[in-house]
Amino acid sequence: MHYLFIHQNFPGQYRHIVRHLADLPGNTVSFITQPNQNEMAGVRKITYASAAGRDVRCHPYALETERAIHTGARVAEVCRQLRDQGLRPDLIVGHSGWGETLFVKDVFPDVPVLADFEFYYHSQGVDVGFDPEFDSVFSDPSRLRARNATNLLAFESSDWGHTATGWQQSLYPPEMRPRISVIHEGVDTDLARPHPGATFRLPNGRILSRRDPVLTYVARNLEPYRGFHVFMRALPALLERHPQLEVVIAGGDGVSYGAPPPPGSNFRTMMLEELGPRLDLARVHFVGHLDYGAYLNLLQVSAAHVYLTYPFVLSWSFIEALACGCLVIGSSTAPVLEVLEDGVNGLTVDFFSVGDLTERVSTALERPGRMAALRAAARRTAVEHFDLRQRMLPRWERLFSDLVAGRRPEPGTAPLPAAPASMRAALAAGRR
Repeated sequence: MHYLFIHQNFPGQYRHIVRHLADLPGNTVSFITQPNQNEMAGVRKITYASAAGRDVRCHPYALETERAIHTGARVAEVCRQLRDQGLRPDLIVGHSGWGETLFVKDVFPDVPVLADFEFYYHSQGVDVGFDPEFDSVFSDPSRLRARNATNLLAFESSDWGHTATGWQQSLYPPEMRPRISVIHEGVDTDLARPHPGATFRLPNGRILSRRDPVLTYVARNLEPYRGFHVFMRALPALLERHPQLEVVIAGGDGVSYGAPPPPGSNFRTMMLEELGPRLDLARVHFVGHLDYGAYLNLLQVSAAHVYLTYPFVLSWSFIEALACGCLVIGSSTAPVLEVLEDGVNGLTVDFFSVGDLTERVSTALERPGRMAALRAAARRTAVEHFDLRQRMLPRWERLFSDLVAGRRPEPGTAPLPAAPASMRAALAAGRR
């Protein structure tokens, strides 16, 4: 079987399934991407040049679509070259968001195309306008509507879609949802697991363990979309209330989502300036980006782990924290509530309430024995619904087999059993 994957940042969301397929005898795996340093044994990587930085002259609303078309055209040209070399894949799998899958069907009309539909933009009720403190780069609803053109074109030019959660699927128009399977990328719960003997070394050389009161926060970048500002504002009271508390914050100073900070600044610096002497920096540790082993060790020593997010794509780190048996304190926003139920497998707080967050973290730190059941339930949630080998890889293989064989795949799935009744009702209403 020959699989062709497409994602501008190899291997992206397809890391686990690509490695799995490449390890199976008889498979050939090719991957079209933009140049990067990542490599994977048994995977042929073919690169194309980014369309960014071109001199574009079009209506501002059409900018993202114009860039997506150029990206799709470059990927299609790579596909033509591969076709002329004799390559004919049995299945093409790619991310639709940047236009990469738009024209592959024109090169390989008889090959099924499975596209990742990660996020359908809305001008109200989702991420845009959620946090009045920070302007959105998509505050103009007309521009946002135009941005969905790539989503819609990619849907027409693919045979089937996939997305990671039921909430993400619910954002798409009703007529699109039946052709988008809900299937998470999966988490290796054999690696991401509780480890009572784990330790984590701070930049100052101190070694933390499960015996220490450690509050953790993790994001790709420290920014409002992941509630960094709310988390930081809770720290002065927490540090005063808990004299032994150590706070470890992992993440970079870039911007993954939303509007950037003022030129020459970043959100970490902005929050440090805002909080000033109220923050005991001797006990607040910014550790930047960690390698995967150190990152898991950090989760394994956590006494309380805070995960806040706008209504947006759920982070891998959230599921990995559950898998590590963390006591997760998550925002009561839709993507989190699909997985986390207050008092069952974690604790939830209003995204904006610094006071509620402070109280919830304090409860977790003061009553660690009472949190043991929530930690165990968090681990069960990750294993039962997101485990890579036992649950997700078989579902990916079944989806791929159905498409190659010309069978209609499994449609979108129901919300997780852990989701509270309010979240289940919201998703059900969205699907009608």
